[in-house]
Amino acid sequence: MSRDIQLKERWEQLVNILSNQFSQGEDLDLDAIIYLIGVQELGKFHQTYKKDEKLNLMHIAICRLLEPYGYYEFEFFDNDGWPHYIVKEELPPLKAGEQSVLMKEAIVNYFLEKKVIA
Repeated sequence: MSRDIQLKERWEQLVNILSNQFSQGEDLDLDAIIYLIGVQELGKFHQTYKKDEKLNLMHIAICRLLEPYGYYEFEFFDNDGWPHYIVKEELPPLKAGEQSVLMKEAIVNYFLEKKVIA
């Protein structure tokens, strides 16, 4: 099976699982899934977040997702338990479609690692 087809199938499977669990079946978009990963990485699930905290959660998720690709490295947890990352390598300029594919691939790999999908 080609890598693109496998990624598409795994992405659809993941969107279905997460949408059923977190949005009563309405498909979650890429940003919503990134936000959920940020909450997962922070580990504070039953909390209401302000707008700037939601952006920080998405930043945490992006850093965590792109860490295996060598773009970020975990540095430390601050006193409030928020993870901090350092930039190891700047992301290359990507077109919107390329950026979307990279993030979907990183998200699929994250959930494969967490054994949510196979």
